[in-house]
This record gives sequence, C-alpha cells and structure tokens, in this order.
Amino acid sequence: MLRKLRRAFTLIELLVVLAIIATLLTIVVPRYFGQADKAKETVLHENLAAMRDSIDHFRADQGRYPQSLDELVQKHYLREIPLDPVSMSRSTWAVEQPADGTPGVYNVRSGAKGKGKDGTDYSAW
Repeated sequence: MLRKLRRAFTLIELLVVLAIIATLLTIVVPRYFGQADKAKETVLHENLAAMRDSIDHFRADQGRYPQSLDELVQKHYLREIPLDPVSMSRSTWAVEQPADGTPGVYNVRSGAKGKGKDGTDYSAW
C-alpha cells in the first residue's frame, strides 16, 4: 500500500513567519500613526491660512470684516467652512474680533484641544 505524503507547514515554520510579521509591524505602525498626526497638523495650517486669506480679501473688497464665517461662504469667498482635522468638526473654529472693537471676524483659530508636535496649543495657531 502506498501512502500519500502530505506536505504542510510545521508549527515552528508558522511561528517563525508570525514572529517576522510582528517584528515588521512594530517598526511600521508607530511611523504610520506619526505621519497621520503630522498630516492633520499640515491640513490644519492650510485651512487656517485659507480662511485668514479669505477674511483679508473680504475686508479689501467690502471695506469691513465679515460678521461670521458663514458670510464668507454666502459671499463665495469660501466654498464651505473647512473641517478642523484635529477636532473633526466645522463648528469648533474660534473667531476673534478686531482689536479696535468693530464687529466682525478679524482672525480665526482652531478650537481643538491639545498640543501639536511642536508643543504649542492648537488654539494658539
């Protein structure tokens, strides 16, 4: 009688492969999450710059500051209020009025809690 030989992986071989995969993951995963946080901060900087630029253009065209961020959208200075990528909300933006007391939006800051990679608060950007 001839027996069929079965070929399969041994338990040792499977454990070695899993150990190699686990080692590679311990190297890759921290870098991935670090890059994701850095990307969020970069998007936050760009969104703040775009909104501040829109406020400046509105002031130059209208001779006054916008009353709200929604007015920038209504007058087509922005397509929509950008998403704060850290807080994942469009409603957490903190607006500042002009120092001379006139009504309107002079500046905008992030309303997200926490600190960036450089150690500064998101609300200070």
